[in-house]
Formats: sequence, C-alpha cells, structure tokens
Amino acid sequence: MNPARRTTITSAAVLAVTGGLLTTTAAPASAATTCTSPVFKRQFFANTTFSGTPKKTDCDTTIDQNWGTSAPTSGLPSNNFGVRWSVTRDFGSGGPFSLAVSGLDGIRVYVDGVRKIDLWKNTSTTVSKTVNVTIPSGSHALRVDYVNWTGSAKVKFAYTPRTSATVDTVKPLVPTGTSVSYDAATGKAKLTWSKNKEMDLAGYRVYRRLKGTSFGSTPLTTTTGTSYTDTPPPTGETYYYEIRAYDKADNVSGGTADQGVTTVDRTGPAAPTGLSAHGDLDGMVLGWDAVSGAVGYEVFEKDAATGSYTLLKSLTGTSYLHYVGHNETLHTYVVRSLDALGNPGPYSAPVTSDGIDRTAPPAPFDLAVSTDSGDVRVNWKTPEEHTRDELDNYGRFTVYRSVGSTLGADAERLDCDYSTTLDSANDVYSFGCVDPTWAYATTYTYAVTFTDWQGNESAPSETVTVTTADGLPPAPVTGLTATPRADGVLLRWNASTDADIDHYWAARGVRQADGSFKATDPCTRSTTDPLTALCIGIPDGETAAYAVYAVDKWGNASEWTIVDATELTITPGEPIGADSGALWGGGGWTMPGQGGNVQWHCEGAVCADVTEYRVSRWNTETQTYDLLGTVAPKDGVYYQSYTDATMPLGSISYYRVVGVLSDGTETVAAHPWQIRPDLV
Repeated sequence: MNPARRTTITSAAVLAVTGGLLTTTAAPASAATTCTSPVFKRQFFANTTFSGTPKKTDCDTTIDQNWGTSAPTSGLPSNNFGVRWSVTRDFGSGGPFSLAVSGLDGIRVYVDGVRKIDLWKNTSTTVSKTVNVTIPSGSHALRVDYVNWTGSAKVKFAYTPRTSATVDTVKPLVPTGTSVSYDAATGKAKLTWSKNKEMDLAGYRVYRRLKGTSFGSTPLTTTTGTSYTDTPPPTGETYYYEIRAYDKADNVSGGTADQGVTTVDRTGPAAPTGLSAHGDLDGMVLGWDAVSGAVGYEVFEKDAATGSYTLLKSLTGTSYLHYVGHNETLHTYVVRSLDALGNPGPYSAPVTSDGIDRTAPPAPFDLAVSTDSGDVRVNWKTPEEHTRDELDNYGRFTVYRSVGSTLGADAERLDCDYSTTLDSANDVYSFGCVDPTWAYATTYTYAVTFTDWQGNESAPSETVTVTTADGLPPAPVTGLTATPRADGVLLRWNASTDADIDHYWAARGVRQADGSFKATDPCTRSTTDPLTALCIGIPDGETAAYAVYAVDKWGNASEWTIVDATELTITPGEPIGADSGALWGGGGWTMPGQGGNVQWHCEGAVCADVTEYRVSRWNTETQTYDLLGTVAPKDGVYYQSYTDATMPLGSISYYRVVGVLSDGTETVAAHPWQIRPDLV
C-alpha cells in the first residue's frame, strides 16, 4: 500500500556533514507514470466522474486505504473525489478467482472492461462484496473505481485464486525457456526454466529418463525454484529431462520439450601440447597448454638411457618448476592430463633442455605515472612468483624516460630508489619510485624493464605519457554575480580560460580593512553546474561579501573574486530566534526534494497540560500566519515535530506554533523556521 500523504524527511544535519547536493525535480501531476505489473497505477481525480486530468498519478502495491475525512492527496477536496486503480497482468493459464471489496461510498470492479462488482452509493457504513469469476489465460486488465461523496473515505480490494481441487480444474501452462548445461569435469547437469505466471502455482516436478526409455511416474525432484542441478550416472550415455508445473489444486501441466545431456565416459583427455622447458634462477621451468576436460596433470622425466619415465609431480596447473642445477645437463620431460574420473590421456611430445637460463623475465605491467602535488611518481607490478628471488640475486628494474609523447631510442635511465609492496591475495608485487629530475610543464613518456640474474632484460612495459605541473595559479574568476533569493544568495560566474581547472570554491564572508576577503561560511556548490553555488541563509537584509576562486589540477589556486550583495528582507511580523516562553523553535535547512520537519521544544510544568499543538506558516502575500494543522504531544521526545509536505522549494518558511491547554487557552508562541533550498 502506498498512502498518498506519506513523506520521508532527511535530516539537514546529514547534508551539512556531507556537503553534498541532491538535485531532485518533482514530476507534475499530469506526467506519465508507469507502474510495473502487478503493481497498480493509481489516479486521483477532484471529481466523482473521473473526468479531466488526474491531480496525481502514482503506483500502489495494495488497495487498502483509510483516509478518514481528510483529502487523500494535495489538490483534492475531502469530499466528492474519485480514485482509480488499474493494472494489466499475465494470469498464465487463468482459472477461478475471488474478487473482494469493502469500503465507504462507491466501489466498482472491472475485468477487461466488464463490470463485476457494483457498489455505487453514498453510505455512512462499510459495505462489502465478494464475487467469484473465471479469468481466461493470458494477460487481462483489472480496474477499481472508488468515489467518496461525503464523510469518511476508505476502500479495500483483493483478488485471489481459488485453489480448492473441487473448484480449480485448470492446468498450469507448460514451463518455457527450458535449457540444460552439463559440466564434464563435475558430472553435473543444470536445468533452468522461466517462472510460470499462475498466481496459484505450487511448484515444478523434474523427470529424467535414459535415451530409449519413457519417463516414470515418480519425479526426480520437486522444487519451487526455476533451476535444478542433477548428477546423472557417468555412463557416457544420453539422458533426457522434462519439467512439469503443478498448482495448489494439484493440476499438472504438460511436459516441456526433452532436454538431453551426454555424460562423461572413461576415456582420458587429449595429450597436452605446447610443452616447453627452459632454465631459470631456481631450476627448470616447464609449461604447457591447458587441455579441454582435464582437471590435473602428471609431469615425468624421461631416462635417456632406458626410455623409462619417472613421475616428478601431480598438479592442477599448467606449469612446474623442477629444481635442478645449471651445469648444462640435458633433461627430457613429458606431460599427460587426467580427467575428473582419474582417466589419464596419452603423453605429450617430449622436450629436452640443458637448464641454462636464456629467457628474459616477463615485462612489468600496470605501469602508472602520476603527477599529483607536483611530484612524478612511477608505479608498476610484476608476478609474485620468482620476483623476490631474482631481486635477491642481483635482478634489477630500470625506469626509462623520454621527453615527448613516445619512448625514444635515446631514453634516459633514471636512478630512482623504488619501494616494494607484496599483494599476496593477487599474487603480485607492486613497486614505486619518484622521478628525482623532472622539470615543470614538460611532457614525458615512461616505461620499465626487469633484468634477471643472468642479464636477460625483459621487454619494456606499456608506456605512459604525462605532463608535469605548471606551478602557475589560474587567473581570477570573472563574471561573478550574486543574486539575493528567498533561500539565500545565488552565485554564478564564468568558466575559467585555464584548461587545467579542477574545481571552484565559493564562500560568504567579509571584506577586511586591507581589502582582502575573509571567508566565514562555505557556499554549497551545484553538482550539475560547476559554475554555480548557493549561499544558503536567512534572508534578513544583511549585507555581506561573496567570493569565488579557481583551483587547478596541480592544487594551484587563483585569487578571490569578490562581490557584495544585500539579502532580501522577508522576515515575518513576529520575530524569530527570540522565543522566551515555554515553547521555543529551532531552524535549519532540509533536502530540496522533500518537505521539512518543523521542530520545537516545550519546557516547564505547563507542557504536561498541552492537549495539542497548532502549527501555522507565514504567508508573505497576506502577511498573516495560515494554519497548517495540529499534532498531538509526544511523550519521551525532546523535540515535538510537524511535517510540512507543502513547504515551498527555493524559499524559507517561517512558522508559528502554540500549545493548546486543557482549558482552551494557548501558550506563548514558538517560531521555528526551515529553508528548503533550490539547488538545481
């Protein structure tokens, strides 16, 4: 259920802490509203004939509302109004349904435009009615019309399937979107299908059969979900699956089209290819290509004299380090793969190596060069494996730098001390160093290489081109204007001609004796317009200085650009901030897209005798306080509150709150206030 008058208030204090701007544009009552089925679209009319443009259109999950004698939404009278709910939904196979309504005054229910319930008269007591209907399969439209002529207004409607087996004989539709996938490594088959649309659906039954046989009467499983994972016998034969839907009356749909899988057999995977062997710091490094269907590998060393194989290692990866010396002894290796059932495949072609390291290490990767705060920092990564050992055995990194946008053949080798960080979770080392010899406003291109203990230098990393800091502040901001408004002073200025501007800073303050500007309050910058800021404040006619400066991406700031402005004077007849009785009010500002939470505090013995609070808002046109409503006192809270859902956007609202005592007299008034700024 979506009550029309409910409003969520976000604390102004939260906005002040975050400094963020939230820009919300309320849709007009006549704007198109789309509600996702089966949610109702709800329309409010200021008449009982549902004519003209609705005063408001929104979405409602449940029709169950009691508005009492109040208007259900802004712009509607408390009497002689109409509310219409409508939805089109897919009922699947359809079937018998119960339509139930109750309420005060007129209620009509339509199915596909045909009236099914007609309670259409002005009543002072609750009326109700339930009818049974049969809804055909597919999509159908429901509509509920409700009118309140006079007095209290409430309405309730529900439609539910009738699930008794003596009433419901309609089968669900056959499930759609059926598919099956099979994982040869695990031997599991996963079936998925689309959810049926029937409202009385109880679940699904999954059946399995061997190719050449029929489905049995007992399902493989029963589930309420739309997927099922099965482990068929690993016989190498083909099995078929079928899904049937059933409802709460145990009506069962027909079966889906057969979905077949062929299980794994006992034949091992193919022989690995791409086997290679080369010497490295720690021994012989072997590598090969992954084999489809393989879950493990076995590495063997071949005896050159006898031709026999010795198992060195069983593993799941596609590489292996055989710890041997660097004495140029020849070693011959083969590899075979294993499937999930432990079936071995044939041996790979053999490979022979002498163990001498002639292979350059991998090139460093993820090169990043930053020029923040003026420094030039170079960062890169390498795989964790072997990196530490290489560095401990005289391996080294070389940072290359060229002036310009490409890395030239004459690139400089930089002498910079790098830091090292191990990221074990991602199996990488991270390195970083500061370029000690960069010049201002210069374009450089960087790359990094890694040279191992044998003098094998890697290929260069990817290159990165940067331009260093210019060290010059931006020019002062031009075109600054300060426009007094009801929610503060709006600042606008021209975009800077400097190309490297990062952001602007705006503030309210004072001009000092030497002509300089001293900021006292930061202004709130727009998140959509970088050339706009709102200095939110009470418009009480005060004159102040307003200023803006620009900051470039290097952190250089321009001088302040200053203008003076005088706020509007729109304070009410009664003063604010000078409450002296048992009641006193506070103020602040709230989110632009919402109404405000007006707050006040009652202190002293008289508070226990307050029966209600009356809340009024200052009307600038009539120069009077207009009554908004009343609220009952709340025990155990410091601040009493009232939500003003009609608080004007882009303005300040002044309030007058009095407590009504049991003898009918009123307390001295409190004067809360609230700014609802327009930050668009």
